[in-house]
Amino acid sequence: MLQYPNIDPVAISLGPIVVHWYGIMYLIGFVAAWLLLKRHTARLGANWSKDDLADLIFYAAIGVILGGRLGYIFFYNFSAFMQDPMMIVRIWQGGMSFHGGFIGVAVAAWIFARKTGRKFFEVADLVAPVSAIGLGAGRLGNFINGELWGRVTDAPWGMVFPFEAAGPLPRHPSQLYQFFLEGVVLFLIVWIYSRKPRPTMAVSGLFLVVYGVGRFIVEFFREPDDHLLFVAFNWMTRGQQLSIPMIVLGLFLMWFAYSRAGKVATSDAAANATKATAENK
Repeated sequence: MLQYPNIDPVAISLGPIVVHWYGIMYLIGFVAAWLLLKRHTARLGANWSKDDLADLIFYAAIGVILGGRLGYIFFYNFSAFMQDPMMIVRIWQGGMSFHGGFIGVAVAAWIFARKTGRKFFEVADLVAPVSAIGLGAGRLGNFINGELWGRVTDAPWGMVFPFEAAGPLPRHPSQLYQFFLEGVVLFLIVWIYSRKPRPTMAVSGLFLVVYGVGRFIVEFFREPDDHLLFVAFNWMTRGQQLSIPMIVLGLFLMWFAYSRAGKVATSDAAANATKATAENK
């Protein structure tokens, strides 16, 4: 059995200025994403300037924060919001939804694409590989905040969380499971896959599939929200419910991307063959 390290969620406190580790984790995620995007675009030879990437990160940050918070309110805790509307601004206390953040980033990418004259999936495929960095950092923030702990377990790595709501029994440190699956594993798979040119939509599709599967699995170890518990079949959580459409959409995008790429390749081959025949005549 492991003991929760009980890290102070406040990293810096100077008079009225209070900086929480939760916010620092998000900042680390955005900075790391910007640095990786610079490297990624340089390797692919993509036409992205430093200003373009900085603007994209800014748009994505706004999308993550607004979408993540609104998603948490509407997907997970709308009744509490109705009783205390000001809770929506207390982000430092935790309460961010990935699925809401995903929608927020998608909207931000669409706005950025329109502003810069790019196609939506050109932007989405670029952002997808580095998004896992922010996800992993956010899960570490959840761990430091002492929230979203796992279900009771007798595993030797079970951890006792010193919070009344968690009780005295050891629980799965599910925040760390999510850090590993949604941060490390997701990043490695999508990053390695995206190192070579892929059909448009394929990278985004792979991101959705890998995230959705990882989230669906880890939900079996994460304690369901008290006010929601199981939303279907006496075992399915809200996180699993929201992940299923992501998996389906991701598989469709990958199928469509490669199907369309195959048709284009066949069409190009036929055109080249026709041109060669005409030249030989």
